[in-house]
Amino acid sequence: METSLPIRQVADDVCVAPQLTPEAMAELARLGFRSVVNNRPDFEHGRDQPTSAAIEQAAKAAGLEYRFLPVNGGYQSPEEIAAFGRLLAELPKPMLAFCRSGARSTKLFVSATHG
Repeated sequence: METSLPIRQVADDVCVAPQLTPEAMAELARLGFRSVVNNRPDFEHGRDQPTSAAIEQAAKAAGLEYRFLPVNGGYQSPEEIAAFGRLLAELPKPMLAFCRSGARSTKLFVSATHG
């Protein structure tokens, strides 16, 4: 299905993306995603970054499961990696995780699945 969203597939049922807006949640649902994980701390880039609460509200309105697992861009702890692994196991697929660029969500996925 065509989309303008910068989505990158990392597994059959898991994708990553850079920062998404609340408005993107309906598009994700239209594309068939069933859950979204936000790995970016609120206000990491200042006040123009959409908050987790705003994204969560839009995600739920679109029928998506939503989880907020904010992690530092430079370091993801073993506990954060384990928490991401639990989300991979628990959340309905397909799942999309996002952060500023998509890199830390990708690192979390790789660390959680290839430990």
